[in-house]
Amino acid sequence: MSTESTVIKNYDTWKRFLGERVIQAEKVGMSEDTISKLAYEIGEFLDKKVDPQNASNRAIKELWDVGDESQRQTIASLMVKLAKQNA
Repeated sequence: MSTESTVIKNYDTWKRFLGERVIQAEKVGMSEDTISKLAYEIGEFLDKKVDPQNASNRAIKELWDVGDESQRQTIASLMVKLAKQNA
């Protein structure tokens, strides 16, 4: 099983993984706005390409699916903040 697969299946691992990436991005000078935009793009990719493997991921996908673009950007921004707290 690949690291990416494990990260996507385990919600706590995914939050830590994303949090570590957020901290790395900040260290190289990326703004919070840029990081949130990247999180949005990742969310779009995951929505189209990954079948949620657990209840947490499925709940996030369902929220993503019913949201408009602005709401999805909010979800992405909140996920970045949540991940950063769990890094």
